[in-house]
Amino acid sequence: MDPMQIAACADASGGVIRTTALRSAGATARDIRRACASGAVAQLRGGVYATPHAAADVVTAAIHGGALCCASELARHGVWVLDASRVHVALGGGGREYPHPGCACVAHWDGRSPGYGRVDLERALVQLARCQGPESFFAAFESAWRLGLLSRRARMRIRARLEARHRHLVDLARADADSGLESILRLRLLRLGIPLRCQVLIRDVGRVDFVLGERIILEVDGRDNHDDATHRHKDLVRDANAAALGYITLRFDYALVLHDWPRVQAAILRARAVAR
Repeated sequence: MDPMQIAACADASGGVIRTTALRSAGATARDIRRACASGAVAQLRGGVYATPHAAADVVTAAIHGGALCCASELARHGVWVLDASRVHVALGGGGREYPHPGCACVAHWDGRSPGYGRVDLERALVQLARCQGPESFFAAFESAWRLGLLSRRARMRIRARLEARHRHLVDLARADADSGLESILRLRLLRLGIPLRCQVLIRDVGRVDFVLGERIILEVDGRDNHDDATHRHKDLVRDANAAALGYITLRFDYALVLHDWPRVQAAILRARAVAR
């Protein structure tokens, strides 16, 4: 096999491939050496090669010993994840870790070994529930659904694969959450027994994130919040129009919801009591 054929085999496997797979495809040891010398592939460690087109996080996962998974894989699909700062690596039930310089990888030992490359989206979501807990899973699940990545059958398969304590989250999920932050806030209020109407269209105000009861509007500004002057002015106009219609608007940002929840909860409960 010539170097370009070897690179094509690796690209077809997600950019990373083992020696055994290359040999099965017809490559000799000499062919592989020539491919490395030409730059068509690079050796990551003994018996593992990657092409220059392989994504950096996929390469890191392969160096560590497995496939990209969990939050790292979901982030590649554009799914909202609470924390994707570290590379998550699927090693299967009997894999082996290979720590490397600067290693901060999170190892997953579930199920059969996926080899290298990337795990499928459904497996990544199930892994996220185990790894980062119910809120993170719920936000990512709703995000993936909104992005059109989950068919009804896929959602049911995920539900069946989740631990029993997490399955109700699939039943609570919706496809219209604008951000994971909205998903988390709604889940927390449902746990308090407070139902919400989501993505409500109000005359002279527009579409709001939530309406609680008849008079309380809840707005959630995500990571890309509304700090610039134009967005801030639009928010103030919306809030003024809502007030003219008799609504109370509570607006929370990313830091408040995730890092100061008692303050958010107290504000919502007090506003609810006043509205009554």
